[in-house]
Amino acid sequence: MKLFVDTADINEIREIAAWGVLAGATTNPSLLAQVEGSEDEIYRSICETVNGPVSAEVVADEPDLMISEGTRLAAIHPDIVVKLPTSPEGLIATSALAKKGIRVNMTLCFTASQALLAAAAGAAFVSPFVGRYDDIGNPGLEALRDVVDALMGSAYDCEVLAASIRSPIHVQEAAKMGADIATIPPKVFHQMLRHPLTDAGNAKFNEDAAKRRARNNS
Repeated sequence: MKLFVDTADINEIREIAAWGVLAGATTNPSLLAQVEGSEDEIYRSICETVNGPVSAEVVADEPDLMISEGTRLAAIHPDIVVKLPTSPEGLIATSALAKKGIRVNMTLCFTASQALLAAAAGAAFVSPFVGRYDDIGNPGLEALRDVVDALMGSAYDCEVLAASIRSPIHVQEAAKMGADIATIPPKVFHQMLRHPLTDAGNAKFNEDAAKRRARNNS
């Protein structure tokens, strides 16, 4: 499973990218609202840092406007993937953009039925939302499993991009289920890396190494 970062903050992206683990990034209008700079420059900076697919979301809500905005976003950088909502309007725009050779990530997907429609329309990626489904009392990981199973049994070339990731457990389970990608907030990347036994072990090794150096220098 590939790992994407879910943020528009270029400093956060650079930090995680330096670990050598990133294969792409996702953004949305809410994340963009948290950072300064023009939309185009933000996307260019992310693309130059990540060197992989970067999802940029349209804000239009009519098919013709979605197609126009998606075409403009795709022209910013070859790695841009146009992000569209899972809706009738989004399907129309996805089909039109896919025919132009523009990759689409259909977002806000909550069911296998929605995912199949997205894939049939030509989406390159579909993003089931795990945490947000949990928020309304439904098991988000089960919904993700349904999407993975449905698309694995289909003839469509569409990658499952697990989104709305809230914890390392979400990432682990997404990988075990066979999701192609998980897009992960920077906070969760740090949670994935840290473990008290790792910290304690490193501290002990460093302590013993310091004792050895002190002995050798005495």
